[in-house]
Amino acid sequence: MNDLSVEMIDIELSVLIRRVTSANRKIGHLDRSAYLLLHRILSQGPAGVKTLAEESRLDISTISRQTAALEQKGYVIRIPDLVDKRAYSLQITDLGRKEFADHQKLRFSAIKEVLKEWPEEEQQLFGKLLRKYNLASFNKK
Repeated sequence: MNDLSVEMIDIELSVLIRRVTSANRKIGHLDRSAYLLLHRILSQGPAGVKTLAEESRLDISTISRQTAALEQKGYVIRIPDLVDKRAYSLQITDLGRKEFADHQKLRFSAIKEVLKEWPEEEQQLFGKLLRKYNLASFNKK
């Protein structure tokens, strides 16, 4: 890979991250970590803090803080582990589902607006390339 390609990707990723971060501040009540955690629990079911930390490659203390905030807002509840009484899993509440769905709807609308001029094939390719990049960067750590 040549340095011009790396430079272009570096700058474009930086701009993308800045714009997405800026746009997300204006959308709904969920921050990025809350959105990702709620999505994970909705799509794959209840999970403990250790599992969530491993899957996201973050410290348990970071995930603990993030999930505590979700719990405080009533978006998730703790479900005790029947075998290990000290352990628990987090399950999304009806309020968490509603907040996630409302937030996701706003996010989807914003993405659709930006990409409305793009042909469907380019939209699909963009999604596939983003996924490929995210998987490659995740597997390198």
